[in-house]
Amino acid sequence: MESAVPFRWMKGIIKNMNDKKKSQGILNYSGFLYLTEFFAGMGVMAVELGASRLLAPYFSSSQIVWTIIIGTIMIAMACGNVFGGISADKNPDPDILYRRIMIAAVWICAIPFLGKYIILAITGLLVITVNTNLLIWAAFLACMIIFVFPLFLLGTVTPSLVKYTVNNLDSNGRVVGSLGAFNTIGSIIGTFAPTFITIPAVGTAVTFLIFSGILLILGLVYYVTEKKRRLFCLLSVLLFAVFSVLGQWGGFAFWEKNLIYEGESVYNYLKVEDWSDRVILSTNVLFGVQSVKMKSSNLTDMYYDIALAAPVMADVGSKEKSSLLVLGMGTGTYAGQCAKYFPDMAVEGVEIDEKITDLAHRYFDLSASIPVSNYDGRAFLNVNRKKYDVIMVDAYQDITIPFQMSSVEFFTMVRDHLAPGGIMVVNLNMYTDEKGSINEYLLDTIDSVFGQVVTADVPGSSNREVFASRQGDLKELLYGGAESLEDTELVFLMRKIAYGLEIYKGGSHIFTDDKAPVELMGMRAIDDLIRDELGIYKEIFREKGPGGFLEMVN
Repeated sequence: MESAVPFRWMKGIIKNMNDKKKSQGILNYSGFLYLTEFFAGMGVMAVELGASRLLAPYFSSSQIVWTIIIGTIMIAMACGNVFGGISADKNPDPDILYRRIMIAAVWICAIPFLGKYIILAITGLLVITVNTNLLIWAAFLACMIIFVFPLFLLGTVTPSLVKYTVNNLDSNGRVVGSLGAFNTIGSIIGTFAPTFITIPAVGTAVTFLIFSGILLILGLVYYVTEKKRRLFCLLSVLLFAVFSVLGQWGGFAFWEKNLIYEGESVYNYLKVEDWSDRVILSTNVLFGVQSVKMKSSNLTDMYYDIALAAPVMADVGSKEKSSLLVLGMGTGTYAGQCAKYFPDMAVEGVEIDEKITDLAHRYFDLSASIPVSNYDGRAFLNVNRKKYDVIMVDAYQDITIPFQMSSVEFFTMVRDHLAPGGIMVVNLNMYTDEKGSINEYLLDTIDSVFGQVVTADVPGSSNREVFASRQGDLKELLYGGAESLEDTELVFLMRKIAYGLEIYKGGSHIFTDDKAPVELMGMRAIDDLIRDELGIYKEIFREKGPGGFLEMVN
């Protein structure tokens, strides 16, 4: 008897669909209204997932950015719900609803083309006018301008459909519940399909086109069957076609001249640039370099060179067997250097993004003999029992520092995976000496686990390398290990690094799995860097106005 309940529920929905006669066209079949609710829910979630990918190359995909996206979308939907209910009570004409859906569809279709220009314009304006929380304000304003209007229109769908589908008070609970179920099922599909199917397969731009196209077809079916608004339909189709073509023109970094690859994975926006002396991988537009391959040199003049001190401190040259693990492998810049300078050391890496590993073999000549596990770094340590002489932690990109790889629990796991005399090296990429900064917290956390910590600044960058061990004087270990090296250039570099090493004595600022607000603190660090880097431009703007500013930029 219990199994009959779902069938009775569905029969009730179907009966309600067929009872309602609202027009001479498609709305003779109330099922079309339920399909409208289904696809509206799907469209909202697809746009939300697309929004995260549109913003990530410029503002990262941190929890703060996700909070801004979800918050602004909820604002839009709430306002749309209220307005839609009032509008439906005043004028319960389905024409109005489907016109809104088609306008939303065209707007969403235009996002891949117009969105990146809006983001850059907002960021450029705020750079010269805002002193704090630049990225938060920029992300919030971008979301408000790009996404609020179409999602406001889609927010009017549910209250309007309730008005059209409820026949009487005896069935209103069932009807509203059924509409909610269709919306929820559509939202589920709109959540999973972009993440696991469309974005990895065809990219963010086409994902916007697919789901906006579905909404456009929904409106066209209504108007064609109702034989109304032919000019409006024709204009909507033309605009959709135009923006579909324009949306494929250019990329996120459309101004770059040296791009040889631009694409997306489940985790990242990816671009590869080919310069005269190097090939570069970046996982964002506005921040830094993720990996690099030098064309005529083993050294990069970047933080990877400083990190080579770790194998020297661990004295891998005097050991019959030694090993290196890189957490955050990227395309293998550091792993390749270590394989070159320490050929007897076994090298392996962990990289969560499988597509980056593919690019490593395609563009960066990563040796097939270096194994790479496509896994989260901490999860890898959880299931791995091997011990290593050197563990490199290079999983911190711009402000997207994974909190689970910044806590005392994580660094304890790293320590437990080190062989006796082993060295951990960590790349901090937003270094500042400001008290209470994310860097101080990370250093205090590392020191609380290891007890022996030294740091080295990377010239010409905001990077600082952190070396940690449970035993030995790391400065003396580096001096001593450098004497046994055969490469003259590397010996000179190690002596230079040893001279500049600073011993770090930790304090009480500790990150834990329970409390590690790395996104918020990372935003503050980025603010400091932007303020320092762009201070001269702001000063010129204040003194000479927009004309003087543009003259300097050009």
